[in-house]
Amino acid sequence: MTTLSTHQGVGAMLRHWRENRRLSQLELALRADSSARHISFIETGRSRPSPDMVLKLAEHLHVPVRERNDLLLAAGYAPQYAETPLDDPSMGALRAGIDQLLQGYEPYPAMVVDGTYTVVAANSGIGMFLDGVAEHLLTAPLNAMRLTLHPEGLAPRIHNLPEWRGHLLHQMERQIALARSAPLRALYDEVAAYPLPPAREGTARPVDPPYAHFALPLQIEHSGQVLSFVSSISTFNTPMDVTVAELAIETLLPADRATVDFLRATAAG
Repeated sequence: MTTLSTHQGVGAMLRHWRENRRLSQLELALRADSSARHISFIETGRSRPSPDMVLKLAEHLHVPVRERNDLLLAAGYAPQYAETPLDDPSMGALRAGIDQLLQGYEPYPAMVVDGTYTVVAANSGIGMFLDGVAEHLLTAPLNAMRLTLHPEGLAPRIHNLPEWRGHLLHQMERQIALARSAPLRALYDEVAAYPLPPAREGTARPVDPPYAHFALPLQIEHSGQVLSFVSSISTFNTPMDVTVAELAIETLLPADRATVDFLRATAAG
């Protein structure tokens, strides 16, 4: 579900995406090897674009795969991109590849989330983050944003919570601007309203934490030690399925030597 409706017609929807990308009709026409007149006719409903034209314009407007199906439907055509459940037998090779990739990152934490941050796969490294998390947050389906920002989740153990929270909310804002996803907007409104947990008594927090100079780290307490990670997110190139298009693989790589040593010692023990 998105904030755009197929009842608006494909012209209005394409105009919305063009304006969202801050392109003029002429700029879009040049990119799509068309004319500003033809783009204008499509947007006003005077001309019905072919399926190929819909997809060409969507490509140049960087429209997400799910929303490309909506554009095709609005133009009177069948959707082109399937939405196959990840546990479908046809996804077996993909799932096996993902599992192998996640295991390859151990002992470093890694997980895969969908378009609304539901965790669909994770390696054993993620387990260290779950100590002390409220049971209701661990009930399936596990949601990475709720788990991280909820006062009964990881939030009380994150030493640089204001910075990390701001980073995650900004990340969601960028995604909402791109995909116009109503479920993602609802999740954003929920987690943005979570109160900040009170500072825990007796917990020593660094006054001026030595952040990695190359990226904002997640600084989280575990077993009496503050571990520091930087996050890397990967997606699939040229996806032809909605499910695959919305998957993201997040890996948490150690940001300092102390974290590397701790994880390796834990794995060895």
